Amino acid sequence: MKRIGLVFLLLPVFAQAAAQPPAVAGRSWVVGDLSSGQVLLAEKPDERVEPASLTKLMTAYVVFQALRERKLTLEQQVNVSERAWRAPGSRMFIHPRKPVSVDDLVRGMVVQSGNDACIALAEAAAGAEEAFVKLMNREAARIGMKNTKFMNSTGLPDPQHYSTAQDLYLLAGTLIHDFPKEYGQYYSQREFRYNDITQPNRNRLLWLDPSVDGVKTGYTEAAGYCLIASSKRGARRLLSVLLGSTSESTRAQESQKLLNWGFQFFDAVKVYGEGQAVKEIEVWKGEKRQLKAGFQSDLVLTVPKGQADKIKGDLVTRAPLIAPIATGQRVGSLRVSLDGKSVGEYPVYALESIPEAGFLARAWDTLRLWVK
Repeated sequence: MKRIGLVFLLLPVFAQAAAQPPAVAGRSWVVGDLSSGQVLLAEKPDERVEPASLTKLMTAYVVFQALRERKLTLEQQVNVSERAWRAPGSRMFIHPRKPVSVDDLVRGMVVQSGNDACIALAEAAAGAEEAFVKLMNREAARIGMKNTKFMNSTGLPDPQHYSTAQDLYLLAGTLIHDFPKEYGQYYSQREFRYNDITQPNRNRLLWLDPSVDGVKTGYTEAAGYCLIASSKRGARRLLSVLLGSTSESTRAQESQKLLNWGFQFFDAVKVYGEGQAVKEIEVWKGEKRQLKAGFQSDLVLTVPKGQADKIKGDLVTRAPLIAPIATGQRVGSLRVSLDGKSVGEYPVYALESIPEAGFLARAWDTLRLWVK
């Protein structure tokens, strides 16, 4: 599975150039543009916090993985254990005498934030919640969550259960990228009815902003009121993580503020398209002298509005470039700057294959390289 190209690239100079960053009521936060992978603004992104029910994003990620690998099916009926039934906190009200489908459990986990649903899914996918938590931590390490440790599938308080705004931003963005169908199917659902009990999604932005289609709320006394929100307007998708706010209404209001600020003061600019040549590079000992080099997917950058014309790129290659060269082989980097300030360095790949030349041509190029 291809990992999302999320880069925790903070742009404080850009933020100042675009507008005064908003004052936000919360302990820590991040807002970024998933179109480019760039973070626009962050406050205490590496501070360890109790993630509360935001933990359920990783629970969902592992479950979606199990569904993709056919270890689970949505139609599968799950027997509810005593442990799942007695789960404290928010619940979807499953019962040991009534098997429940995986699909209903996923909706109970996502929409109703049911701790009982999480434990039932963990047991169905891995046999026991403890074994499932090992899968959660394995996936966290794989996608680059460097300051996160999970002790359960629910987010119930535990001294060794922690994460950061940066890691949760990475997790939410990766889930949206890796499982777009599942994300669209579950995370925008406003309410879910199970066992004759209808419960609303606690993400108030689903009602307040039609561009918001997820993601997840969380609350414990230690964590405060938390919300990860995603908004898609046109081709752009922004993601915000707000931790430690003061109330349900405040976390929605402040998350909306972060998203609106990102859309209002920044543009996403396609610098190069997929398969578009950045430059032709000289090749040695090959059947061709010039190689077309570019990007395997669109290169999109987020910049302050009105500054797209100030983007500059400098291609740095690995000279000398010697055949054979395969399509998709990395052959250099594009160093991008905005108004003279570095933005980042992006890998550039061969857009074509160049076989090795015959013996005489290779010998001649060997001599030329020696002279050079």
